[in-house]
Amino acid sequence: MPHRNAVVINRAPVLTLWAAIVAERLGFDEDASLTLGRAVAVLNARSKGRKLGIFKPKEKEPAPSRPPAPGKMSHVEVCGRTVLARQTEQGLRAVLGGKVVRPDGVRQSLNRAFGEDLDRVRSALRKLARSCEPAELKREAYSLYERFRPAVPAGMKGWGAKGELDLNLIRRLARRRHLQTPMR
Repeated sequence: MPHRNAVVINRAPVLTLWAAIVAERLGFDEDASLTLGRAVAVLNARSKGRKLGIFKPKEKEPAPSRPPAPGKMSHVEVCGRTVLARQTEQGLRAVLGGKVVRPDGVRQSLNRAFGEDLDRVRSALRKLARSCEPAELKREAYSLYERFRPAVPAGMKGWGAKGELDLNLIRRLARRRHLQTPMR
């Protein structure tokens, strides 16, 4: 049974939320950040799935089944992943499989995954993100995630498994980083 400051959850929603918070700290608006966070988690899952043999290795990303909608395409780096993004009428949005990621879908997914714990987890992760200067966070976001992500068994046993996300650990990381930051 987890303690009050732990949430039992699998890694994908944790990485989605963390990457979204990192993107916000790097200057993207909330909706763009949510889509970038989802893309980071999906790209990470695909990579791990290929390593485990769940997905066949791809030499290159397949071409989308339909031509991309109008809008300027760009590449955005978040948590060490390069995400394809498109400028839409609503703003920047990540693109997966030729489709623009919808921020409302990401919000609903995070609400389902975290339930009543979402606000507590978001608050702890935001404190950690704010404990870093943006340039430092851009460099270290994924290594920070590796320090606090839920522990799951290695290999196939860990695929989709849940583990404990320790909010006290996240808060300690934020405090340590804050104490290491020189006063200006």
